[in-house]
Amino acid sequence: MSSYNHLIKIIDELSANAQEINSEQLDNVEHLIEKANRIFVAGAGRSGFAARAFANRLMHLGYQSYFVGEPTTPSIQKGDLLIIGSGSGETDSLVTMAKKAKKVEATVATLTIFPINTIGSLADAYITLPGVTSKVDKGESDLTSPQPKGSSFEQLSWLVYDSMVVTLKNKKNQSDEDMFFRHANLE
Repeated sequence: MSSYNHLIKIIDELSANAQEINSEQLDNVEHLIEKANRIFVAGAGRSGFAARAFANRLMHLGYQSYFVGEPTTPSIQKGDLLIIGSGSGETDSLVTMAKKAKKVEATVATLTIFPINTIGSLADAYITLPGVTSKVDKGESDLTSPQPKGSSFEQLSWLVYDSMVVTLKNKKNQSDEDMFFRHANLE
C-alpha cells in the first residue's frame, strides 16, 4: 500500500473518531479555560507536542498560558487550570502534576482515552477521545488503527485543541491580526 493510501486511511480514521467526541465535554473544558486565572498545559512525548502547541495558541488568544516543564513556568495556584493530554491517563509524571494541582485547589481538565483512570478521576472536566495506546491494555477499547498505537490519539488531540482555539477565538472576538500581534517576533 502506498503512502498516499495510508494518508487517506489516517484521515478517515480521525474523521470517524472525531464524530465520537462528546460536544458537551468540549464545552465544559472551554468553560474552564474562559474562567481560569492562568492556564497550564501538560503532556508527555508526542501528546506533549500537541499540548505545547495548544499552550502557544492560547497565548496567541491573549490567555496567560504556560507549558509545564519550561523554566519560565510559574507555580500553579488556586484559580488556575491545568489541562493534561494523556492517552492512558496513567503517565506517572502527569499523575503527579494532577495531584499537585488539586492539592493547591487548582482546576484540572484532561484529554484522554480512559477518563476512569487516575488523571480522569482527579479531573474537574475531561474530553474522552477514542484511540489505542500501548500503555493501557484493559480490554476497554476494541478500536484498532493502521497506525502505531498512540498516533491517532495524539493527532486527534491536536485537532481537538485547534477546534477549541477556533471557538475561543470567536468568543473573544479575536481576529487573525490580534493573534499574530502576540506571535513571537524574536525569531
